[in-house]
Amino acid sequence: MDTLHLYEIDFYAWTQEQIGLLKAHQWEQLDAANLIEEIETLGRKERQELRNRLGILLGHLLKWQFQSEKRNNSWLGTIREQRIQIKLLLKDSPSLKSYLAEIFFAAYELGLALAIRETQLGEQIFPEVCPYTVEQTINPDFLPEPD
Repeated sequence: MDTLHLYEIDFYAWTQEQIGLLKAHQWEQLDAANLIEEIETLGRKERQELRNRLGILLGHLLKWQFQSEKRNNSWLGTIREQRIQIKLLLKDSPSLKSYLAEIFFAAYELGLALAIRETQLGEQIFPEVCPYTVEQTINPDFLPEPD
């Protein structure tokens, strides 16, 4: 079966075929265009996962700070879990650490949207600019004080 056709109809079979070709050093038979696309996609997914986890973390930090009367162990658990997941992502892909500063604003927007949706406090309650640094955000000992 044609490699390109296989890519379109059975992705898993295509990956297995590409692995076999790589192991056999059959470079000329590789589906280079699709391999390149898939590798680029993997890199984007890692960055997206980091941004999304950071957004969830920031949203829960905002909830913790601005709706302190409703603090609960579930929020604390989410904060801890997201920090652990971020730490693991950075351990597996250390080059993502430099990406943290680049995505911090976008992650804050995600977190802000989460906090507004889940607290129903209104956008004007929350800071327009993130009140935490990247370092504070991922620091397992940091929890913001009530506002």
